Amino acid sequence: MAREISLIVIHCSASKDGESLFSGRLTGNTLQTPLQVINNWHRARGFHRAPEWRSRFNPSLDAIGYHFVIYVSGTTATGRHVNEIGAHCYGHNRQSIGVCMIGTDRFLPAQWEGLKATVLALQKKYPAARVAGHRDLSPDVDGDGIIEPQEWLKTCPGFDVAAWLARDMASDPLHVFQPAQGSTA
Repeated sequence: MAREISLIVIHCSASKDGESLFSGRLTGNTLQTPLQVINNWHRARGFHRAPEWRSRFNPSLDAIGYHFVIYVSGTTATGRHVNEIGAHCYGHNRQSIGVCMIGTDRFLPAQWEGLKATVLALQKKYPAARVAGHRDLSPDVDGDGIIEPQEWLKTCPGFDVAAWLARDMASDPLHVFQPAQGSTA
């Protein structure tokens, strides 16, 4: 059964900018994908997925809270099914889809393109959905109708989503990760 989606929430993984989150080794079959790493983080925080959803979609991911994760390569990977309630933004999970970018506040150009493509596809499917950053859903403590930096519960996703949308989803140069000379990121 399809959920009514009114919100697309952009997140960051709060990991080191430019690092892939792939973990372990290919030899010995210990390699973990970023999805599996985030799944482990979410399990440690007490998140879990309903057995009926796990049996139908991404059964190896027992705890991931996000619906989509944007890898440093720009690839968009799926976590939870879009019709499955997420665990990514307290008080907003029932009606939202969570999209997470690997990093904290500076992202590779491919990630910006992956985010744009993912959000555009979601907007096509859910045209009435508002797009916001996780921090933008913090409580309006002073009641002035504006969520100001001093009211943010988190800085996630590390950039101003409203400004990104106003720039037609073009990245802000201050939030583009530039790998060091000779880096493999």
